[in-house]
Amino acid sequence: MPMSEGNTLFKAGPRAYRIIREHGLTPDMISVMAGAAGGPKWLVLSNFDRMLSGYLFPGRDTPLLMIGSSIGAWRFAALSRKDPMAAVGKFEEAYVNQHYSSKPGIEEVTDESFRVMDSFLEDTGIDEALGNNRSRLSMIAVKSRGPAAADARFPLGASMACAALCNAVSRHGMKLFFSRTLFHDSRLTPPLITGTGYRTRHVPLCGENFRSALMASGSIPMVMKGITGIPCAPEGTYRDGGLIDYHLDLPFPGDNGSIVLFPHFADRIIPGWFDKPLKWRKPRAANMDRVLLVAPSPEFVKKLPLGKIPDRTDFYLFNGRDRERIKYWRAVVQECERLADDFYEAATTGKIRDLLQPL
Repeated sequence: MPMSEGNTLFKAGPRAYRIIREHGLTPDMISVMAGAAGGPKWLVLSNFDRMLSGYLFPGRDTPLLMIGSSIGAWRFAALSRKDPMAAVGKFEEAYVNQHYSSKPGIEEVTDESFRVMDSFLEDTGIDEALGNNRSRLSMIAVKSRGPAAADARFPLGASMACAALCNAVSRHGMKLFFSRTLFHDSRLTPPLITGTGYRTRHVPLCGENFRSALMASGSIPMVMKGITGIPCAPEGTYRDGGLIDYHLDLPFPGDNGSIVLFPHFADRIIPGWFDKPLKWRKPRAANMDRVLLVAPSPEFVKKLPLGKIPDRTDFYLFNGRDRERIKYWRAVVQECERLADDFYEAATTGKIRDLLQPL
């Protein structure tokens, strides 16, 4: 499909801007790929991920570091499989076809989430991800502190409300309730997340903890059960990594000539989950220096079914009408194939030089 003007945004930090303007963009320039939290929003990127499996991986001399939080980690777990295109397709199909009762509890949502995970990991997916020579996977979760570790609605809800208030004053207030845990490929010494103001514990991924760590990274408080008993990790209750690292405001590793590719579903990077209503809360400029953000434009989003990208409110909007939600989500996925086409054409023809905007 020919490239469509105005559908896709290409925004780059200062160093990334200079590099791409001068040299264009090639797969070997990309050393890191970042994946944000966002639940169903990822569906605008499913075709993008399929395209990237053929664009980024073949012929790589060095493994690609893929670091994701919540649904970003799930996307990258699928991309880490031996046949990433097929795995992304299975993930998309299972995710779109979630079904729930009219008032699902946390056990039902957690069970359905494990079903989705198992649909694309299958029997060999964990071994393939941990042995993949093309990539190194890292996933972010948080370890809950005090009452925030409970699944009971009142103590957890009160903790979340207090966390939101403390976060509004300062991002550092989140340390009272959560600490960051980075589950990472054991072949890669953890290369990032220093100097962020948060204590970060590093836990190597293995066959015994991969599934639990991946679920923990996406376990939304009040919606899903916290994950406990993760092998090789300190005892405690682990939850959605997006609570601290919603859109990954991180000091990404790499040399000054490398690019951090950030396929995103929005043109704004929001540091933490509770920062969504805080328009003044922005990522650190230094962390965005080498980032190339690729996202649907607001004009493109307006043309999508319902004039928006999918999100968690769709489960309430279509409560009891799963078939209608599934139809809507599939229509969005089909429309967003244009974003993948736009990126591929811009990168391979060099047009991306002229399409860049400052991030």
